[in-house]
Amino acid sequence: MKTLLLIVGVFALLMGILWVGQGTGVVHWPASSFMLDQRPWATRGAILAVVGVALIMFARRR
Repeated sequence: MKTLLLIVGVFALLMGILWVGQGTGVVHWPASSFMLDQRPWATRGAILAVVGVALIMFARRR
């Protein structure tokens, strides 16, 4: 269970960082993404990244 939480947390953190980058226009990959320069995706990405960090911290404490 601990390993699964850690893996999900890392994936959530990385995906959240990608969404923040796309939403703010810093990352333009993939070039045809509907998320580029869309501020709501930056907010959602930040929330997902925080959830990922929380899952990682929870997994490391168990």
